[in-house]
Amino acid sequence: MLPLRSVLARALTSRTLAPQVCSSFATGPRQNDGTFYEFCTYSLKPSKMNEFMENIKKNMHLRTAHSELVGCWSVEFGGRMNKVFHIWKYENFAHRTAVQKALAKDKEWQEQFLIPNLALIEKQESEITYLVPWCKLEKPPKEGVYELASFQMKPGGPALWGDAFKRAVHAHVNLGYTKLVGVFHAEYGALNTVHVLWWNESADSRAAGRHQSHEDPRVVAAVRESVNYLVSQQNMLLIPASFSPLK
Repeated sequence: MLPLRSVLARALTSRTLAPQVCSSFATGPRQNDGTFYEFCTYSLKPSKMNEFMENIKKNMHLRTAHSELVGCWSVEFGGRMNKVFHIWKYENFAHRTAVQKALAKDKEWQEQFLIPNLALIEKQESEITYLVPWCKLEKPPKEGVYELASFQMKPGGPALWGDAFKRAVHAHVNLGYTKLVGVFHAEYGALNTVHVLWWNESADSRAAGRHQSHEDPRVVAAVRESVNYLVSQQNMLLIPASFSPLK
């Protein structure tokens, strides 16, 4: 039987070492900020796109009375057409639950916003994301177009691919090829997905910057490192709605 002093020493040592052992299994920096962003995508009936946009333009104030709209866009290029993309901001999951309960009691929102639009929608998708720890949500200097680039990364989280991905993003930004709005990491939806929201003055300026960056050895080196962890990628060109906070 071990002396009491030895038992206590072993117990204290195990308590000290436990966080160090567990930390080796972490997939990235701890998410201390509860703020998250919900990506909502609406696929509309082709003949109903204009009607939907007019409806939400007229009545969006009924929805934004309950929570913050970051941006609203229509999809111009990339993937399925006749799509509308929203980003909503919430302080935490309790905040979102409270908003949903309030909307369920809001008869004006239901009658003027929800019910008229339901008949126009073919499909609705939702994804919960966090801003990555090294990025803040930025507002572009003026109106333009947006690109949402989505990257499906290998399992393992930011601990595996985070640094390389960060260097690839910063290579484009620091060399002036585009403007970064935000980098989002999926919490619910397709896991190990990172969304990068870019801003450009126009589709042509975006194309010019992309072509130039592909010839820049500094960008090429950073991207080649990051693609070692890449599974697939896709993008959409987004046109902001007239009422969108991000123009």
